[in-house]
Amino acid sequence: MKYYIGIDLGGTNVRTLLVGENGTVYAEVKDNTERENGPDYVCTKIIKQIEALDTIVCDGLKGVSGIGIGVPGPVDTVKGTMIMATNLPDFEDYPICDKLSERFGLPVFIDNDANVAGLAEAILGAGKDYPTCYYVTISTGIGGAFIADGKLISGGRGHAGEIGNIIVKNNGYKFGSLNPGAAEGEASGTAITRKGKELLGEDKVNHAGDVFKLASEGNLKAQSIVDECVSQLAALFANIAHTVDPHCFVIGGGVMKSQEYFYDKLVEQFNSKIHLGMRGHIPLLATKLEDCGAIGAAMLPMSKLG
Repeated sequence: MKYYIGIDLGGTNVRTLLVGENGTVYAEVKDNTERENGPDYVCTKIIKQIEALDTIVCDGLKGVSGIGIGVPGPVDTVKGTMIMATNLPDFEDYPICDKLSERFGLPVFIDNDANVAGLAEAILGAGKDYPTCYYVTISTGIGGAFIADGKLISGGRGHAGEIGNIIVKNNGYKFGSLNPGAAEGEASGTAITRKGKELLGEDKVNHAGDVFKLASEGNLKAQSIVDECVSQLAALFANIAHTVDPHCFVIGGGVMKSQEYFYDKLVEQFNSKIHLGMRGHIPLLATKLEDCGAIGAAMLPMSKLG
């Protein structure tokens, strides 16, 4: 049995897991990130968490083959650094992989949190029986990852799967540094909530689920929001399908908690937007794993090292 260390590094919490090659979690350490103290402080905390795993399992981490890190935002997978670090100040170009590799003498890999979540679903979750899998998360933002034969396809600079920036509406909403009309600004959970508050009122909408529920109850304004977003998501999935023709899509994220209100429409519209020969052959599956982000970080070195 081979073992891997997975680090789920977020702006609020950092978790470090010892995971077997079959996905079993043998030990876990969790703490506040305390990002305001800077990257050196956070890196030291991660080192202590890894050392704590050693104490828990009491074997000197023998059998550990590598370390994987999942982080929010785009990553330069060649240099092993974050390119943008909105939720982790001063982490841009910070050599966290080099520091952990020097300390523990193990290969260290880093990738976007959506990418590692998709990797876990492809290897252990809903996509495990398919040669290729395209993972999409629809939550606060929209992200994606393409996994082929258990290998994450990161692209030349680690930007493969940044599907939230794909334009789904001409001259649409401008969200952050993304394109006007980008999928994340039009059809993410944040976007659905924004549209709901604008059309339905602040008092009626706290999250995207409220918009879906109101639509199901016959609210015409809510229905117009849902219809537009479903059409945009179907176009997004169709664009991806025509580019890589995956054997399946696996969909996760908070918006999927409301899938009973929109899933069937999404499948129907997706199939109407793709080539005839593709229709009915690319299932849209819901995620299966409860903790795909942290486990996926541990799967990252396994996929890289073989």
